[in-house]
Amino acid sequence: MGQNADEMSLPAFVRRLLPAAVGLPLGPVLTLSLRSFARRRPEIFERLGAYCNARYLIDPTDLPFSFDVIPNGVSASVQITNGREPEIADVVLRGPIMALLGILDGTFDGDALFFHRTISITGRTEAIVALRNAIEDAELQPSDLLGLKGTAASIANSAILSGFDVARSAAASAAQRQRERA
Repeated sequence: MGQNADEMSLPAFVRRLLPAAVGLPLGPVLTLSLRSFARRRPEIFERLGAYCNARYLIDPTDLPFSFDVIPNGVSASVQITNGREPEIADVVLRGPIMALLGILDGTFDGDALFFHRTISITGRTEAIVALRNAIEDAELQPSDLLGLKGTAASIANSAILSGFDVARSAAASAAQRQRERA
């Protein structure tokens, strides 16, 4: 594991380019994407059981907005919040965006990130365990969430995962330069 939160945080210049308003149009797009994914892979959402109606606040600490997610299959919703709103959620998951995406794509072990304090989790433990199990069992690729197949899926997976690797490397380099200056 070896990486800490600073090594997974977006570099400061990237954060300055992302005003809070950038996140606002993401809500409807992510809602449609999640609902489409639920139609293609309903077993993932069924695996959540009673927690499909739970409210999960996913708070990337290096972005100016959070994701309020209710993963209720074809009725799923994603709202973007500005981070200053009160947290009314069953589970709050906080950490750098690259760590959170790494959990989703299987690059990182969520338990290890939690125990290394790279991410924090508060709220209903059983709800986050159900979500973690559903994600791990799904063995997700970016193309799954985008609804792509065949060659388009392969290209998207390669490009997106390579982009994540580049972003993680840039974050680690920025953290190293910050440590050297201190």
